[in-house]
Amino acid sequence: MKKHRIYTMSVASVYPHYITKAEKKGRTKSEVDEIICWLTGYSQEDLEIELEKKTDFETFFAQAPQMNPSRDLIKGVICGIRVENIEEPLMQEIRYLDKLIDELAKGKAMEKILRK
Repeated sequence: MKKHRIYTMSVASVYPHYITKAEKKGRTKSEVDEIICWLTGYSQEDLEIELEKKTDFETFFAQAPQMNPSRDLIKGVICGIRVENIEEPLMQEIRYLDKLIDELAKGKAMEKILRK
């Protein structure tokens, strides 16, 4: 079976779009980074290294230091699909990230985004 195209895309190629989406709504790059680090367990320094290396999504999530156990609390629709119903694990992780960035852009408080 052929891999989905997003799996082989570099996180660095999508990252500026996350930043733009957040900044258009008055949010910050540091909030985007905080979300990514919360979800994956990467430190800020490690995230920057992965972006610099142009790591693809598949590798980025496979090598994530500690996927946040609270990520299963992320619910809702992204791209017309309920994230909690996505069966393919890697696609679900990617869509979790998309959903968190979407919540940030919609003005949700960071405490709620980070499921505190």
